[in-house]
Amino acid sequence: MKKKLISLLLSTALAATLLAGCGSSAADTAAPAADSGAQEAAPAADDSAAADTAAPAANAGGTTYALVTKSAGNPFMERMASGFQEAIEAQGGTVVIQNPEAATPDAQISVIQSLISQGVSSIAVDGNDANALTAVLTEASNAGIKVLTLDSDVAPDTRTVYCNQAGVSQIGETLMEAVYDLTGGEGDWAILSATSQATNQNAWIDAMKKLMESDSKYAKLNLVEVAYGDDEPQKSTDQTQALLQNYPDLKVICAPTTVGIAAAAKVLQDQKSSVKLTGLGLPSEMAEYIGDDDAHSCPYMYLWNPIDLGRLAGYTSIALVDGTITGAAGDKFTAGELGDYTIEEIDGSTQIILGPPFKFDPSNIDEWKTVY
Repeated sequence: MKKKLISLLLSTALAATLLAGCGSSAADTAAPAADSGAQEAAPAADDSAAADTAAPAANAGGTTYALVTKSAGNPFMERMASGFQEAIEAQGGTVVIQNPEAATPDAQISVIQSLISQGVSSIAVDGNDANALTAVLTEASNAGIKVLTLDSDVAPDTRTVYCNQAGVSQIGETLMEAVYDLTGGEGDWAILSATSQATNQNAWIDAMKKLMESDSKYAKLNLVEVAYGDDEPQKSTDQTQALLQNYPDLKVICAPTTVGIAAAAKVLQDQKSSVKLTGLGLPSEMAEYIGDDDAHSCPYMYLWNPIDLGRLAGYTSIALVDGTITGAAGDKFTAGELGDYTIEEIDGSTQIILGPPFKFDPSNIDEWKTVY
């Protein structure tokens, strides 16, 4: 409770700073109460106040920590990178942010090779492919660089630990329940994902499919297609339009990607479609589309705080480099104002779980749209 209260009270200051840097102004926003059964998606906190309330990670002075995102121009990645940078710089470290030009493993391989030649101390990677980065990440590890992942994992034996937004089964269950609710429990629905190789989206989709197969509650739901927008706004728009054309009885689209859900929301709302939307989206991008009437395309959606996910990866990077943790299950460390974390072994993979997804709906979207 103390950790949540601190994060909630300190959210507005950093949020205003971040939004001002993007050319927006942030209103004074009190963090809303959590949805029943869900943890608050705590906004990022102010550094100076956090130092008075939580033990910081060990000092990172004189060390360089790198983050490789999925691609440039992705708002989720930008916010995640801001959290990573804030955590590292608060401890005196140097940050290198690399945003590949395209959401492909080849583009990530190129920037990781550059980071290896630069001799950075750690590389945190948001993987575009589960296996394609194996050789280059092994090369990084052999060079003495600490390798970790966040948001989207790679092959577990090529990194030390994975900073995960929430448990895979928990996200799958949350999204599947939303589809069930919005379809009335029966009928055609589709998924608009990122890339076909994205490990996080693929894991969530697999969890949803397994739930449909194992629980008779979902027997009357018909998943007609999993479409891929490659986390590109135009391709996601085109894929949404194709779904509407190819499936006239479509009831719901679920987009477990912030780029995809924003593109689909605009298409559905502009066309005044009766098809409803849910998934994972940024409040700042989705506010105009969220509503429980026919004029809005998305009744509700979910997400976690990308700023805090980046910060968690930043503190994890510091703890790996200074030896506080090795990446083994059971290792414990303090992630600044985020609080204490323990590395868990989940499905044979070492992970750090940020927290469960948070529901954004008409009752709270206006409070959160200025935060991130």
